[in-house]
Amino acid sequence: MLGKSLPKSEISVRENLNWLFILRNLLLLAGSLLILMSEYVLQVSLPLDGLWLAIIAIGAVNGFTWLRLNSDVPVTELEIFAQLSLDVIGITLLLYLTGGATNPIIWIFLLPLILTAILLPQDYTWYMVILTTTMYTFLIGFHIPLPAIEPSFDPHDLARKIPLQTDMYYFNLHMFGMWFGFVFSAGLVAYFVVELSKTLRERERKLAEAREMALRDERAIALGTLAASAAHEMSTPLGTIAILAHELRRDYPEHRLPELHQKLGIIEEQIERCKKALSVMSSSAGKQRAESGQAMPLVDYLDEVINQWRAQQPGIKLNFIVAAGPPAQILAEHSLTHALINILNNAAEASPPDKGVDFHASWDEQQATIKIRDYGPGIDPEIAKIIGKAPVSTKPQGLGVGLFLTFTTIKRLGGKIKIFNVGEGGACVEFMLPLLPINREANHE
Repeated sequence: MLGKSLPKSEISVRENLNWLFILRNLLLLAGSLLILMSEYVLQVSLPLDGLWLAIIAIGAVNGFTWLRLNSDVPVTELEIFAQLSLDVIGITLLLYLTGGATNPIIWIFLLPLILTAILLPQDYTWYMVILTTTMYTFLIGFHIPLPAIEPSFDPHDLARKIPLQTDMYYFNLHMFGMWFGFVFSAGLVAYFVVELSKTLRERERKLAEAREMALRDERAIALGTLAASAAHEMSTPLGTIAILAHELRRDYPEHRLPELHQKLGIIEEQIERCKKALSVMSSSAGKQRAESGQAMPLVDYLDEVINQWRAQQPGIKLNFIVAAGPPAQILAEHSLTHALINILNNAAEASPPDKGVDFHASWDEQQATIKIRDYGPGIDPEIAKIIGKAPVSTKPQGLGVGLFLTFTTIKRLGGKIKIFNVGEGGACVEFMLPLLPINREANHE
C-alpha cells in the first residue's frame, strides 16, 4: 500500500484509477465469456488467436494499473485518459476481429466515453468523443466479417428453407447479442451509478463536516481571543483582591474571629485557583499540540484528572469504574483535562447528592472510551441538537462556552463526543479518544 499520506486531490484521482481497474476486470471477464459462448455454445467460428491476444494485451494494461495503484508515484488525469484511450484501442481490436460495426455489442464504445465524462474534466470528454467516433467510423469500412453460419435444414425442401433459416439464425444471434449487451450494460450502469451516488453523498457529508469544523474553529478562535483579553484585564483586579484578602486575614486572626478567618482562607484559595487558571490560559495560548501535552500512561492520566476534580468537588459522590485494557498511552493536554473536569462539574451540579456521578473508562490499543453520567433531569432535545455547534448554556448564569470548548477540544484531538439521555434518567457524555502507539518491544525489554 501507499507508504505516505497523500493530498486529497491525489487520493481522488487514485480512487478514479481504482474504479477504472475494476471496470477493466469486468470487461476482461465479459469478453472472455462472450468468446467462449460464441465458440462452444453458438458454434460461431472466430479468429481465436487474435481475440485471445487482444484479451491478454488488455490484461497486461490492467496489470500495469495494479502496479500503479500500489506505488507512491502520483497519478495524473492525463494518465487516466491515456489508459482509457488504450481501452478504446483494445475494444476496437476486439470488434475488428468480430464483425466491426455489425457486431451487436458495438455500443461498448459508450463505456469509456461515460467514464471520461464522469472522472475527468470536460476537455478530455471531447477528446474521447473524437477518438471513439473515429474508431466506430473505421470499423464500418474495415473489419473481419463474422463467419457464415450453416443452419440445419431439410434436404427435401432446400430452396425454400435455406434463406429463411439463415436469416432467422442471424436474427436470433443478433437479438441474443443485443440482449446480452443490455443486461451487461444495465447491471454495470446500475452498480456504478449507485457507487458514484454513495461517493458523492460521502463527499457532501465531508464537506458539510469541514464547513461545520471551520465555523466551530472560527468561534473557538474568537473565544480564545476574548479569553486572552479577559485574562489580561482580570490579572490586575485579581491581584488587588488577593492582597486585600491576605491583609484582612492578618487583621482578623483565627483566635479573634475564627469563622471570618476561615471564610477569608477560602477566598484566598479560590483566588489562587483563578490565578492558576489565568496562568495556564496565558502559557497555553499559541502553542501547538505537541508542545501543550505529553505522552502519559492512560491509567495515570485518569487518576490525575480524578484527583484534580476531587480537589474542586470534595463532597461529591463518584462511582469510578474502569474496565482495564492493554497498556495504553494518551496525549495529556491541559485542554483535554479541562474538558473532562468541566463535564464532571456539570454532571455533579445536575445529579442529586445521594446518587453522585458515574465515571466509566474502557480502552483497547487504539481508542479509549470514557462515559460520564449524571442522574439529573437530562438534556432538552432542542438544546441537544445545537450542543457543540455554538455556545449554549442550560444554567441561568452560565456563559455557554464550556460545552462548546469541550466539543472543540475533542474534535481537535481527533476524538468523538456524544451526549444523550439515559432511559433510567439523567444524561451521559461519551468521549472516544485516540491513543498513542506503544513500542511493545521496548516495553518488553
